[in-house]
Order: sequence, then structure tokens, then C-alpha cells
Amino acid sequence: MKHSTRLTKIFVVTVATVLLAASLHIEGFSQGQITWEQTSGPVGGNVRAFAVNAAGDVFAGTRGGVFRSSDNGDTWMAINTGLTTLNIHAVAVGLAGDVFAGTVGGGIFRLRNNGQTWQPVNTGLTDRNVRAFVIKATGDIFAATDSGVFRSRNNGDSWQPVNTGLPTPPPFLFVFALAVNAAGDLFAGMGGSGVFRSSNNGDSWIQINTGLTNLRVRALAVNAAGDLFAGTRGGVFRSRDNGTTWTAVNTGLTILRVGALVVNAAGDLFAG
Repeated sequence: MKHSTRLTKIFVVTVATVLLAASLHIEGFSQGQITWEQTSGPVGGNVRAFAVNAAGDVFAGTRGGVFRSSDNGDTWMAINTGLTTLNIHAVAVGLAGDVFAGTVGGGIFRLRNNGQTWQPVNTGLTDRNVRAFVIKATGDIFAATDSGVFRSRNNGDSWQPVNTGLPTPPPFLFVFALAVNAAGDLFAGMGGSGVFRSSNNGDSWIQINTGLTNLRVRALAVNAAGDLFAGTRGGVFRSRDNGTTWTAVNTGLTILRVGALVVNAAGDLFAG
């Protein structure tokens, strides 16, 4: 599929439906074939994050906690036992199937074996405001926080800050988005400093903002071709050279305050 084809289907919808569309791997549709159906929940407040495990269970992070659906969204069950705060901003599934919830105020919690009880996993995590996760093929987990990026190499048992090259001084670095490409390069999107790239597993970062005219980055996504997309308060930008340069791709967008980006298996880009 050519690059231009991938940009012919950009839809402005809610953050929740954007994330769910990608999580469920919607494929092979045209714009005229897309329809949305409201599910019966979850009812815990605004949905901010979705994740899907290998069994197809969907986890929704909301302002009212985490909800799980095992029937493709027809019904939802709250799974909040063990959570000390219900303000969920990020949800991710690790390589072993453990589910991670990132909260504002309570840090990170882990749910094992698709169970019912969460355990806090905050050793070394000095900032408990978690905005996003990304998990590499190696199993390393990265968490975006208000004071930078943290890395875990042991499935969340402990965390260490990996902020060399990010703006200083802490504590307010405000990383809102994380992404990883097929080569293992990491990308961090910041609230006022644009995009940073790490090619050494987070050990150091370099700023990559050439052509990025709005530095308030809220979302990042990478497609199968390696194209990198940044959602900002000034629309969507694309980089075809691993972040070295950026070009605005906003034709058709009626709202330029972009807070979520995902690419599905067919290569379609969704912006919310």
C-alpha cells in the first residue's frame, strides 16, 4: 500500500472509539463501510485508554476505574479491587499477558492472570502521575509521567528514570505519549517540547522537531511502513525519516486539537 493511500481515511471521532478501533484490529474497510455502535458501557466515566489481550478481552481505563469485557464490548465488568485511585489514564498488556494500569496520583498497578485484584508496582517510580505506556518486543515497559520517562526491565517489579537528553530541570517534563517502531526506536511526545527519540532503549534522547510547528504533542503512532505520526494542538504531523523532519497532514481535519492517534492493521490512521 502506498503512503498516500494510508492518509485517505483520517476520521475525527472520540478518543475512546479511536483507541478501540485500533485495539480490535479493524481491517479491510472503506469509509462508506464504517459504522459505529454504542456498547452498553463501561459506565465509569470518560474512557481514556483501551487494551486488548491475546484472548480478546478488552480493558477500558476510565475516570471510574478499569472495566473488562469478554464479549467484544456487549457487557462490561468493573475490576477495581486493589486500585487506590480510579483515575486511569493508561492501560497496556505485557508480553506475559499481565495488564498494567497507569493512574494519576496512584502510579502503576498490575493485574496478573486476567484476575480480579490489582497490585501496586511502584518501586522506583518517583512520579505517580502516569500518562501512557509502551511495551517493546523485548518486554521492557516504558511509562510516561509528568516528570519524564521510566523503564522497567522486570515486568513492572521496579522502575528507573531514563531522561538523559529530555528537557531539564524536573520535576515537570510532562510526557504525554510514547511509541516504538519496528527497529526498537522509542519516541516520546511532550506537552511543550515536541518529540524526542531514543535509539538505545531509553538511555538517552535527542529532540527531533524540524518542521513540527506545534510542540504540544499529545499522541504518537507508527505504521507498518515506519511512518511516524504526532498528534498536537495544531493538528497531525507525519515523519517519513524516523522523526528527522515533519510535515503537517491536516487536509480534511475539522478539529486540530488532536489527543489520540492509532493505526489499524490495514494501515488506516485515526485521529481523535
